[in-house]
Amino acid sequence: MTAPDPAATSPPGKRGGGLLRSSAAFSAMTLLSRIAGFARDMLQATLFGTGATNPAMSAFIVAYRIPNFLRRVFAEGSMAMAFVPVLNEIRQRGDRAALKSFIDAMAGALCAVVLVVCALGMLLAPLIARLFAPGWADQPELLAQTAQMLRITFPYLLFISLMSLSASILNTYGRFALPAFTPVLHNLTMIAAMLWLAPRFAVPPEGLAWGVLIAGFLQLALLWPSLGRLGLRPRLRPGFRHPEVRKVGRLMLPTLFSSSVAQVNLIVGTAFASLLAAGSVDWLYYSDRLIEFPLGLFGVALGTVILPHLSRRHAAEDGRGYSQSLDWGLRMALLAGVPAGLGLLLLAEPITATVYNYGAFGAQDTRMAAVSLTAMSLGVPAFMLSKVLAPAFYARQDTRTPMRAAIWTVVANVVLTIVITTPLWIYDVPGAHGGIALATALAGVVNAALLWRYLRHRGIFAPEPGWAGYALRLAGACAAMAVVVLGLRLWIGAWTEIDGALHRIGWLLLVIGAGGATYVAAMVALGLRPRHLRH
Repeated sequence: MTAPDPAATSPPGKRGGGLLRSSAAFSAMTLLSRIAGFARDMLQATLFGTGATNPAMSAFIVAYRIPNFLRRVFAEGSMAMAFVPVLNEIRQRGDRAALKSFIDAMAGALCAVVLVVCALGMLLAPLIARLFAPGWADQPELLAQTAQMLRITFPYLLFISLMSLSASILNTYGRFALPAFTPVLHNLTMIAAMLWLAPRFAVPPEGLAWGVLIAGFLQLALLWPSLGRLGLRPRLRPGFRHPEVRKVGRLMLPTLFSSSVAQVNLIVGTAFASLLAAGSVDWLYYSDRLIEFPLGLFGVALGTVILPHLSRRHAAEDGRGYSQSLDWGLRMALLAGVPAGLGLLLLAEPITATVYNYGAFGAQDTRMAAVSLTAMSLGVPAFMLSKVLAPAFYARQDTRTPMRAAIWTVVANVVLTIVITTPLWIYDVPGAHGGIALATALAGVVNAALLWRYLRHRGIFAPEPGWAGYALRLAGACAAMAVVVLGLRLWIGAWTEIDGALHRIGWLLLVIGAGGATYVAAMVALGLRPRHLRH
């Protein structure tokens, strides 16, 4: 008789110590990652600048974004969304042997598919470079550099896909902290590559491409032993005929598009940016990196933690608990997302100047990156909501509905990008790339609105009482925060005139701290209590 999986039969409330505690653990590790990420971006901007002065940096950004886009498909995006509900379903049966067989077959199949994709990517690198950077058609040397870096970064996809499979297994067993630490390792590796590898290359950004590959290997190496301690370290046995692997494949096909909609929009934006002024690709990249801070700290944490919880509720046919958990997730997404978006909007130039405006990254680069950051910040609350809304479908093994929303979202993004950016391009308006960022933000709103509508229309989600009061508290607290932030910003003056990184960081932390404290105090004064944060 097969021994049952103890975790599969434990009470739902005990798994992972509760949603808020699990989200906090994930966010704490993500905070370390974002701090390391800021150090990495600051160093990268200082040493290498942007494509306006160093075209090879634009080549690296394109070569980095394409495998990152595929990572969302084969790693933490599509694969994870399809894999976790099936894994939880097998755990509910308590059959340990079946669970191990599924993991072995899934890991082997994933490895086989990704190896083929990597080989094709390396072989077709020149064609891929032309496809994703059409504006560089008259710059063959820049396209050749992009293709060369693509051949280096593509194998990263294999390591990061197996790492994500490992992270999904650990998250399912309530181990959130170590998987959340892997981006810290990635950022530290990239910093080492900038300082040690890059100077050894004739084209220094090529050293960054090698850093990406090394970082992928180290992230996988960090998680692999933890699977052994659970007794679930995969044996790579391609199991394309395994029934559960085939089920994951069927679920995964629609999610190939839907789970990576934000990345698709970024790729579309990158292609358009290659047609604009030199440096536009880089300005969008650096502003997107700043947008990822709140999304990674709160949005990804919520989505990662809530997916296995919702899938367990669905497997247990607990519709009421499922709806309550989703309601909690949406409130938490807005609690973090609305002030984060507002803060980025109000402090776009101070943040950009503090993080990037050193060395090769000049004042003009700062102003242009702040333009796209201002526009993109409008979509932060919607991006955050989508991190919770999409798992609500994946937990039910419904991957087609998010795909439909994603298709409409990408169509909206392309149309909005053309409508907003084309006049700016034709009349050579400085900061035309800001139109791309605004289109991305508005497309994010479309995505969240569609997912919400589908949930409500099908009766899957019934909002708990108190949403009107919650919205009023949120609006009042954000208004109070905005008054404090704007007052301090006007008092401090022009950020680019503040001498030294430490002074800029100090003033920025003061403003953010005062704004955050005001927001929390206002929420408490308006009636928010700790019990409202607990699920």
